[in-house]
Parts: sequence; structure tokens; C-alpha cells
Amino acid sequence: MRSIRRILIAIKDYEAKTTPALAKGIQLARALGARVELFHGISTPLYVDGYGSFAIELPQVEQSLRSRVLSQLEKLAAKVRRSGLEVSVAAEWDFPVYEAIVRRANQIGADLIVADQHAGRHKVAGLLHLTDWELLRLSTVPVLLVKTSGAYDHPAVLAALDPGHSYSKPAGLDQRILAASSTLSRALHGTQHVLHAYVPFPYMADPETMINRETVDRLKEEATAAAQKALDRELRAVRIPKDRRHVVGRHPADAIPETARAIHASIVVMGAISRSGLKRLFIGNTAERVLDLLSCDILVVKPAQFANRVPRGRRGPRVMAVTPAPMSF
Repeated sequence: MRSIRRILIAIKDYEAKTTPALAKGIQLARALGARVELFHGISTPLYVDGYGSFAIELPQVEQSLRSRVLSQLEKLAAKVRRSGLEVSVAAEWDFPVYEAIVRRANQIGADLIVADQHAGRHKVAGLLHLTDWELLRLSTVPVLLVKTSGAYDHPAVLAALDPGHSYSKPAGLDQRILAASSTLSRALHGTQHVLHAYVPFPYMADPETMINRETVDRLKEEATAAAQKALDRELRAVRIPKDRRHVVGRHPADAIPETARAIHASIVVMGAISRSGLKRLFIGNTAERVLDLLSCDILVVKPAQFANRVPRGRRGPRVMAVTPAPMSF
């Protein structure tokens, strides 16, 4: 992960005095010496009648609402600038919102996106295109989803690694996860932890060989030793105490939330790769599966070769036609 010099904070409610994402984004910017942009994607549909008789007023409506949004963002920025932080604001007519955020982040060269998590649980989120879910899936820029309020106070930062690449993670992604967790833990004067979750039995193990208790214990010991060796090899170039190296014999979707709770983590750093369509829905993605289970913030990073799939051009306002119902006599 490259150094964080510019942070885009996605403002969901521009009329709110503050939000968890805004507060934590500003805290990170101060700790890292980064510049900030407050961004709001305006996706409110504009309605015209089916005959287009009000279409001539649309430019005025667009300009009026955008000016109002910018004015509110400036009020938020003015409070922050008093402390010496460099803050800019931007608002664009664009949709869907997650694409607007990704487009803006790419346009300004942001190194980090900070956004509030969608309220509520993610039921069939792969089909509903919820903003935070799609940010995780589409953004080439690391995304910090903020789930909790309150400032970071010497936080425990948990890096979830897969040194065996058992879950289709590309080589090199673990080092990006480590770098990101190290950056956050140092900047926030916290502690860095690492987790390697593994399946304790090989998928191809013959069930008949597992009837014997001694065989089961031997397989467990071998799997644990192999997992510990793989993690130590991944961490050979970094200094992390042994008591902050967690090796857990469970699926990551279970081990990550449990370990995060056990160490009172404030941030979990994970890697994710993009899948699409029904394959993504059925196979799943660990970052998406644990999104609802984690009770702390989550930072998701992508592989270096991850391709940007979001079109560069903005879509502009979403105009919807309403045809009046015919009158009856």
C-alpha cells in the first residue's frame, strides 16, 4: 500500500453536523499529514412530465441543489481547516453513488476512501448493489468502512492474512495488507496484530482415516504446524511479537470476527478480489461475508494488479419521466 497523502471522505448526509466517517477520516488525516476532500455524490432523481414541458428548468434545479450541497460541505470543511488541515470539497451529479465515489477518488488520486457503512444487514447484497458493498468490490483504492463512532484511541489493528493463498488471494496481497495495517497502527499509536485462519483438516482427507482419534489429533497438529510455519515465513521481514500472531483453525469468515472481538480490535484490515454475477453470490467473498459480523471498522485493500472497472465519465443527473394519468369524465 502506497503512503496515504490524500483521503477522500464520502459524505452520505451533507446536512449532518458530523458523522463517524468524517470524524475518523479527519483523525487519520491529521495523524498521517494527509490532505482531505469531502465528497458527496448527488444521485437524487429529477422528475419531468412525460411531455418534457419542465425539462427547460432542469439546469436551474441541478445548479441550485449542487450549490446547496457545496455550501453545506464548506461549513463542515471550515471547522476542520481551523486546525490547519488542508480540506477541499466537491459535489457532482452522478449515479450510482458507489461509482461516483470511485470515479472521484480516481480523479483526484486519492490513496484512501473513508465511508460510513450502510445501515442494516446486507441481505443478498451481491444483487442489491448497496453502496458500501459495491465500494469494496469495485474500488482500486483502499476503502475504510466505518461502523463505530468515537475516536481511535491506541487501537488494535488486525491484519487478516492468507499466506497459503487458500482462498484464491493473489501473491503479494498479504504484504499490502501488512503494510496498510502497519501504517494505521503506527499513525494512530496502536498495536498491530496478524491473523492466519486455516482449515484444520485437508479437504481431500479420507473420512475412514479420521475415525481413529490419534489420526485426528495428528492431522490437527500437522495442520497447525504448517499454518504457523506459513505465517512466520510471511512475517520474516517484519517485527511482530509472537503474542500478536494469531493462528486459528477455523474458516476466516468465523475466525476473523472472533479474533477481532478477543483482542478488542478497532480496525480489521483485509484483502478482497472482485467476483461478479452468480459466481460471486454462491462462492462468496470473505470480506463481504464478515462485513455484518464485525463489530469494528474494516479496511479493504486490493491486489496491485486489480483492474478499474468503473467508467471514467460521470453519468450526470438521473432524469425520470412521469406521464400524467389520462383524465376520465
